[in-house]
Amino acid sequence: MAIRTRNKLNVSFSMASMSDLVFLLLIFFMLTSTLIAPNAIKLLLPSSSSKTMAKQTVTVYINETFSYFVEEQQVEESNLAASLQAALKTETEGTVVLRSDKTVPVQYVVNVIDAINQLNETSKAKHKVILATSPKK
Repeated sequence: MAIRTRNKLNVSFSMASMSDLVFLLLIFFMLTSTLIAPNAIKLLLPSSSSKTMAKQTVTVYINETFSYFVEEQQVEESNLAASLQAALKTETEGTVVLRSDKTVPVQYVVNVIDAINQLNETSKAKHKVILATSPKK
């Protein structure tokens, strides 16, 4: 009498579990790639339709003759960082609102941003600069 085994080995390969694994990996990478935000600087341009409001701590003005004013006090470019430090001495996360004329070259705006960055490095603060805009017509 020949003894037969009831459990036969199935030699075929099933791809169903492999395709499930591939779809799970695809979903995982799609979700993690959307969670990573690039480091970008968001600027508000002189004429804008956005209505971003922030609690302003200090206001810096640059007029059409390229003169700097910190809270309506005229300041030389060399003393800009010192006057901003005096105005922000009690704040650790202050907001500097920059009101610049449309005709002012970008370099003057960058000078204010550099002064705030220098102040952040020396005092270990997190001040930020917001460019004030007028509503779009």
